Amino acid sequence: MAQKSSRRKRQYWLFKSEADCYSIAHLAQETSQTTFWDGVRNYQARNMLRDDVQVGDRVFFYHSNSKPLAIVGTCEVVKAGYPDHTAFDKSEKHYDEKSDPENPTWFMVDIQLVQQFPEPVTRDTLKEQADLANMMVLQKGSRLSIQPVTEQEWKAVHKLAGVKDPK
Repeated sequence: MAQKSSRRKRQYWLFKSEADCYSIAHLAQETSQTTFWDGVRNYQARNMLRDDVQVGDRVFFYHSNSKPLAIVGTCEVVKAGYPDHTAFDKSEKHYDEKSDPENPTWFMVDIQLVQQFPEPVTRDTLKEQADLANMMVLQKGSRLSIQPVTEQEWKAVHKLAGVKDPK
């Protein structure tokens, strides 16, 4: 009888960040090109960070609220969900007075830069691709800062970026 593998299949995500607040260039300058992804204050996105995003998952880094709106590179999750400490610190811009360290409301993960794309893959370019028509970031009203991406979408964006997916 074949033994069932307990290994979880890698998942893919898109994380949005406003480029003037924290860009992929900022991540590239971090020690070990690693940072914690803090400040998510939406319950649905929080649940994904807490429950679904795992070590080894891959992430598109998306510049939102900037020109152009674009996927600018990829990252890997290097630490799974844990309490977002910025919610407890009054000096932090993401402080939440209702958040309790004993029963945390908000969570974050750590990511590490894998690659910056030579050129951003703009939202307009994504919209022109029939095979990306269902990509969550392109859906009207889709404002979540953490979004799932399919493996097919992951591969299609790498093709558009003109880079190989570094396994």
